[in-house]
Amino acid sequence: MTSHADKAAAFRRLHEADGIFVMPNAWDAGSAKFLAAAGFQAIATTSGGVNWSRGRRDWVLEAPRDEMLDAYGDIATAVDVPVSGDLENGYGNEPEAVAATITGSIARGMVGGGIEDWTANPADPLYEIGLAVERIRAAREAGDASEIRYTLTGRCEVFCTDLPQAYAQAVDRCNRYVEAGADCVFVPGLTGAENIKNFVRDVDAPLNMVAGLADPRLTVAELADLGVKRISTGGSLARACFGLLKQAAEDLASTGRFDYVEQAISDPGIDTFFRTGAHAE
Repeated sequence: MTSHADKAAAFRRLHEADGIFVMPNAWDAGSAKFLAAAGFQAIATTSGGVNWSRGRRDWVLEAPRDEMLDAYGDIATAVDVPVSGDLENGYGNEPEAVAATITGSIARGMVGGGIEDWTANPADPLYEIGLAVERIRAAREAGDASEIRYTLTGRCEVFCTDLPQAYAQAVDRCNRYVEAGADCVFVPGLTGAENIKNFVRDVDAPLNMVAGLADPRLTVAELADLGVKRISTGGSLARACFGLLKQAAEDLASTGRFDYVEQAISDPGIDTFFRTGAHAE
C-alpha cells in the first residue's frame, strides 16, 4: 500500500503539474475501488452518496461528523490513490470545529478536504467573510500541524444563494480563502465558459469544477481549455447508480422480467475484482 505521506505528495503534484485532472467522487470502499481501477489518479468523497446509501437526505450536519469521517476513512484506506474529503461546512460553525474536522480527516487517511462557507441557514446562507476566512485559516493550521502535505480546498457557495453580485463576491471570497491558506478553490454554480475563464484569471489558485450541474455540460477538454485544474463529479455517479436501480426495479415490478441482469457484473467477476483488482466482467 502507498503511504499516507506519498499519497499526499502525489495529490499536491496533480495540482502543481500542467493540465487538468478528473477526481470522481466515491461513496463507499467498493465504488472507490472501481474508480481507482478505471485509472483515476485521485478520488474524492461525496456526502450525498454516503447519505443516500444510508437512506437519508444529503444536508449539512444531517449525519454526525464522526460517522461521516469514518465512512470517508473506509474510502481513503481502500485504495492506493489520494482521497480528498467532502467535509461540508466543517461540521461546526467555529474555527475550532473546522480544525477538528481537518485533523479527523487526516487521522482517517485523507490527504485533502474542502470546507464550505455555507451556514446551513437559508435565511443567512454564508458565513460573514471574517469568520469564513478564520475558518479556512484554522483548517490550514490543522493541516500544517500534521505530518503530511494536506491540500485544502476553499469552497464558496454564493452561486447557490440569491445574494446579489454573486460573481464579485465569489472572486473576493476565494481570493481571501487563498490568502488564508487554501490551495484550491471550488465554486458550485459557476457556469458559462466566459465566466469560468474569467474566474481562472481573477482568482490566484487552481479551480475545481463539478461535472454535470449545468447545461450545456462542458467536457474535460473544454474545461481544460478554460484553465480549470480539477474536475469532480459530486454525487452524480451515485445518483446514476440509483437511477439504474430505480429503472430496474420499476421494470421488474411492471413486467415481471429480469432484463436488468444483462447489465450486471457476474458474481465470479465482481468477486475476482475485489479479491485481485482484475477487471470485473
